Amino acid sequence: GTPQPRGRGHFASDLFGVIGDRTMRSGVLAGFLSQKQHFGSIESFLDPFAPALRMWANGDGAHLYPGDSMETDWACLSFLHLDTPDPMEPYLEAVAREHELNIQSGISPDPNIPVGWCSWYRYFQDISPEVILKNAAAALQLQPDLPLELFQIDDGYQDQVGDWLSFNQEFSNGIKPIAESLRRNGQIPGIWLAPFIVHPGSRLAREHPNWLLHTPHGRRVNAGFGWNRLTNALDLSHPEALDYVRQVIHTAVHEWGFPYLKLDFLYAGALGGQYHDPTRTRAQIFRQALQEIRTAAGTETTLVGCGCPLGPAIGIMDIMRIGADVAPNWHPRYLNIGFLFNSEPDFPSARNAIHNTLTRASLHKRWWINDPDCLILRPGANLTRVEKQTLATVIALSGGSLLLSDDLTSLADEELHIARVLLPLIGQRPHVLDWFDKTTPTRLQLDLSGPQGKWHLLGLFNWEDQPGDLAVHLEDFYLDVRQTYLAREFWSGELRLFNKPAFTWQNIPAHGCLLLALTPLRPRPLYTGSDLHISQGLEVKAWDWDLSSGFLELTRPGQSEGQIDLYLPSPPLEAQLNRQPVQWKHTGNNLYRFAVRFQDSGRLRIALQKEDH
Repeated sequence: GTPQPRGRGHFASDLFGVIGDRTMRSGVLAGFLSQKQHFGSIESFLDPFAPALRMWANGDGAHLYPGDSMETDWACLSFLHLDTPDPMEPYLEAVAREHELNIQSGISPDPNIPVGWCSWYRYFQDISPEVILKNAAAALQLQPDLPLELFQIDDGYQDQVGDWLSFNQEFSNGIKPIAESLRRNGQIPGIWLAPFIVHPGSRLAREHPNWLLHTPHGRRVNAGFGWNRLTNALDLSHPEALDYVRQVIHTAVHEWGFPYLKLDFLYAGALGGQYHDPTRTRAQIFRQALQEIRTAAGTETTLVGCGCPLGPAIGIMDIMRIGADVAPNWHPRYLNIGFLFNSEPDFPSARNAIHNTLTRASLHKRWWINDPDCLILRPGANLTRVEKQTLATVIALSGGSLLLSDDLTSLADEELHIARVLLPLIGQRPHVLDWFDKTTPTRLQLDLSGPQGKWHLLGLFNWEDQPGDLAVHLEDFYLDVRQTYLAREFWSGELRLFNKPAFTWQNIPAHGCLLLALTPLRPRPLYTGSDLHISQGLEVKAWDWDLSSGFLELTRPGQSEGQIDLYLPSPPLEAQLNRQPVQWKHTGNNLYRFAVRFQDSGRLRIALQKEDH
């Protein structure tokens, strides 16, 4: 029911949207607190002579008989300032409160953020037990340097989409033995299901045509092109179809042994059509189906929504894919053709996945854990090293889940290093500063703190298809423009002294980024960053200094080797890491770079030269 306008000045949105004035920096948020009853839509016309803003609840032509009643979800309208650090916070928190009953029923509002592996973007449907177990064994070899706890089997094991309880020839013994093997390894088994969509060639479609959603003219509703066919959808108001969904979910969790379910193509359960029960709206039918999934799975099971309408899933899904699929290429491609699809915002590509990871970053840890989709690192991917670093940067700064999707046996240390430096996950929600000014935001800020004090992590991005300069204006961030900062760029290791309000980094590659740690300059020892962890500071677990010496403790999973940068008021006299001598070099401006190597944790002690008076 939400329009998809193409004309200039005509916009529409599902659930909520913001209309604002970029000059006055003020705006209005229009939205709904839930979509338990209806899919709520918002539409704006920005014609200067006849501006308009419309909101409505999609009744879907549901029948209302004498004596019955129907209500809508709460609508809201609130004013906001576009440049406050968290402008949509009041609305997003109100939505969270509206769903509190669901949280209290046992769904954790802050589940563990998953780190693991997914089969899809390397193998797609060409999987087998051997492929899964080979990568599981490789993951064990990579531990503890790269602890991948979750192991998720994606599409390709089932007999047909819709026939979830039977398997293809590659999985003739089913997938329960694989789940058991993963658990013996200490890994969490995950499985992909698409419980609401049906392939027309499936046994379910042949044997139970009355379970499928139809148009008023009796034709099957088109659920989109997939698996080289136009697909069908289950009519979730049909009791037998809903029973089947419950059976599939219960079997996957309680019989096969998968405590992590990635539920894909869920939109198929919310399509327009002639439903078996004509008295309920699509939102009511869809919400009930999701609640039945939660009940069948149990509160201990992690549910991931994918291709899912956002509103009805709040309070039910632990994790939500909030954008388009990633892909092993930057721009959209299909059948190795790119130019025809370059402007498609929903087509799988690294660019499109990044876009919504940024624009929906504010939902993270409010409505669910955001899933930015997988990190692709393999040499054969059509991604440059800079593009892989940018994808990793966005995933890390957005705070969401991290899943690799490569053949783990084929990754060189150079690719593995990009994944290692993301762990442990930062997990925090960033400030997206130009969210209302750029189609795809270009500036992120995370304010972090540790034993060594506070610092700011800034991400700046060049989304152009050619190299360009990136200007860092302190006034564009939530920073004190009068303060002098020490800045360290993570991927290059470059150090700069920010003693003026603007600096420029020149010739940033196409689709490249800057990841800067800014530490306020003080007349005392300072930790200015490292190449050990993408936060450039969360690896510090202890920090203690006096006038003549001090120590810091570094903690990272497994074997760590790299460099840390310190600002020291006087030169080092001696340095030892875990009682072994450490080399350092002076990099200017009282900055010193120390080479470190340790297993799990390292304590670095430094004696300073006495100052002459």
